[in-house]
Amino acid sequence: MEENRIIPTHVSIIMDGNGRWAKQRGLERVSGHKEGRESVRACVTCAAKTGIKYLSLFAFSEENWNRPVKEVSALMDLLVDSIAAELGRFVENNIRVLVLGNRKRLNPIVQNSIRSAEEKTASCTGMTLIIFLSYSGKWDIFQAAQRMAADMAADPKRKFSMEDFDSYLVTAGIPDPDLIIRTSGEQRISNYLLWQAAYSEFYITDIMWPDFREKELTDAIEEFSRRDRRYGKVK
Repeated sequence: MEENRIIPTHVSIIMDGNGRWAKQRGLERVSGHKEGRESVRACVTCAAKTGIKYLSLFAFSEENWNRPVKEVSALMDLLVDSIAAELGRFVENNIRVLVLGNRKRLNPIVQNSIRSAEEKTASCTGMTLIIFLSYSGKWDIFQAAQRMAADMAADPKRKFSMEDFDSYLVTAGIPDPDLIIRTSGEQRISNYLLWQAAYSEFYITDIMWPDFREKELTDAIEEFSRRDRRYGKVK
C-alpha cells in the first residue's frame, strides 16, 4: 500500500458469495463457507497490519435463519470451530473480539463459545474484530427504540437527542463504518447497519468472498483513500 494513504478507522465487510462460489465448483454450499474462513483469516491479518482499528464482518443475518436447517447448523458449527481455532492467534496479536446481534436466538454452545472469546480478549487493545451474528439493521433500530422509549417514560424530564439514540444500538461506543465492502457483485445493503451506514463509503466487487484476500482488501482501502468525503458540506 502506498504511503500517505488515508486508512479508514472502521472497515465493514458484507461477506457474500460463498454458496455461489461452491455451486460453480460443483460443491455443497458449506464448502464455500469453509473456504470463506480462510478469507476471514487473511483479512483480519491484513487489517491489523494496515492499522485499521475496527474490522467488522456480517457473518449471519436475522433473515439467514430462514435457510435450510442443515446449512444453518453447519454454519454455527463452523463458527464455533473457527473461534476455537483462532482464539489463541487473536490474543497473541492483541485483537479484541466482539459479537453483536440478537444472541437470544443462538444455541447455548454458540453462546458459550462467543462468551469465552469475548472474555479472553477483553483486555486486548489492538484492533477490534466485530462479528455481526443473527443481526439485522431493522432489528437493531427497533430494539434501540424500545429501550430508549422505556428510559423516556421512566424519566420524562430528561431531554433526549438524536445522538443519544446511538447509545441504544448494539454498536454503542463503536465508530460508524468509514468503508463498507460487499463481495460477489450484489449492490444492496441487505438490512445491514441501516443507521450506522448513513455516511459510509461503499465498495462493491464482483469477487466472491472465498476469493477475497489481502490484495482485494488493500485495493478497497486504496480506492477509499481516493474518495472525497464531504458529509453534505462543500469543500
